[in-house]
Amino acid sequence: MSTVAFHTLGCKVNHYETEAIWQLFKDAGYERAEFEGRADVYVVNTCTVTNTSDKKSRQVIRRAIRTNPDAVVCVTGCYAQTSSAEIMEIPGVDIVVGTQDRTKLLGYIEQYRQERQPINAVGNIMKNRVYEELDVPSFTDRTRASLKIQEGCNNFCTFCIIPWARGLMRSRDPEEVIHQAQQLVEAGYKEIVLTGIHTGGYGEDLKDYNLAQLLRDIEAKVPGLKRLRISSIEASQLTDEVIGVLKESNIVVRHLHIPIQSGSDTVLKRMRRKYTMAFFADRLERLREALPDFALTSDVIVGFPGETEEEFMETFTFIRDHRFAELHVFPYSMRIGTPAARMDNQIDEEVKNERVHRLLELNKQLAKEYASAYEGQVLEMIPEERFKEDPESGLYEGYTDNYMKVVIPADESMVGKIVRVKITKAGYPYNEGAFVRVIEDNPEPVA
Repeated sequence: MSTVAFHTLGCKVNHYETEAIWQLFKDAGYERAEFEGRADVYVVNTCTVTNTSDKKSRQVIRRAIRTNPDAVVCVTGCYAQTSSAEIMEIPGVDIVVGTQDRTKLLGYIEQYRQERQPINAVGNIMKNRVYEELDVPSFTDRTRASLKIQEGCNNFCTFCIIPWARGLMRSRDPEEVIHQAQQLVEAGYKEIVLTGIHTGGYGEDLKDYNLAQLLRDIEAKVPGLKRLRISSIEASQLTDEVIGVLKESNIVVRHLHIPIQSGSDTVLKRMRRKYTMAFFADRLERLREALPDFALTSDVIVGFPGETEEEFMETFTFIRDHRFAELHVFPYSMRIGTPAARMDNQIDEEVKNERVHRLLELNKQLAKEYASAYEGQVLEMIPEERFKEDPESGLYEGYTDNYMKVVIPADESMVGKIVRVKITKAGYPYNEGAFVRVIEDNPEPVA
């Protein structure tokens, strides 16, 4: 039996797509092998979000070639899409597929085995207007399932290469989304995370259908689903209709990840972001009226070209005053090929790092403040795995619906189930909890 090994770099969408590609191999009779060991086929799913991502992708490709020089080495993903010629120059790379036509991968492998000629199957992604169906009925990880609902992005922010790697916005057929959500629930998953390159833009290219309707339809048509989470949504996509759905829904969780990137109007303009801070603040106000205790998490880029101390402080103050629950803080990283890389006034690394440090300190403080409001309260969580910091402790970690990481004494039988826990000690990066009870005894999720 032939074996295939995978290595995924980058975001949740890539991880989702690796699972989808694995399904294709599994259906063709392949067995999955560890990437560190020998396999007949290696698939490297690459990332190109920064120059470092490209470098890491190349290192992983070379590692596969070294592990088994006789294997068929396939490279896919964003770096493959933007730089296929560069990848084809690496001796030992056999097949390059970008961010489309992954369903043809097995055919390319057969072709390669017969002809022994390297295949570059990367086409022009900008011409693609159709969502590529990739089905994932279950995941290797057995607790939280991702469900990809759209592909591409029309925003062209000045720091970002992704539209060139993923193409323009295209939404998945709503019926396919519902069908896959049902499959995931039948496989035992209690929580589904809707994901995409620009998730909140779902429906912009569909006639008379939008994200709010999709959320309603999933709730109405997928019995047994307990939690629905949106992986990320732009402030501009938080329409009154979407906020209304969040307020009424019994399954959409009280947590939203809304990337802010900067809290300064002048920086946002240079980034070509499509909102002002007044607009962002208005959306947050509406959200808090609808979901008073929702958790707001966000991404911030620090040290964007030309960012002054005043502009940085606008960001710092806005985040502090609007009680964000958790931040992902990134120092601006120059991405060759984007307008921001050509801008004057690139910020010194030391200044960037010092600002990152200040925001991370603020993040710790805000996360603790958010969590402390729940000390002594009973919340629902899904234990996911043994506590990473001390796997032998008998403790398991997982997330509450409002995205607090909680560690509780538990056992394998609780993994993937919804359990009630009392928060005994609030903290960051995790809270301590005491087990109260399992909400229902469900069949084991299928791995």
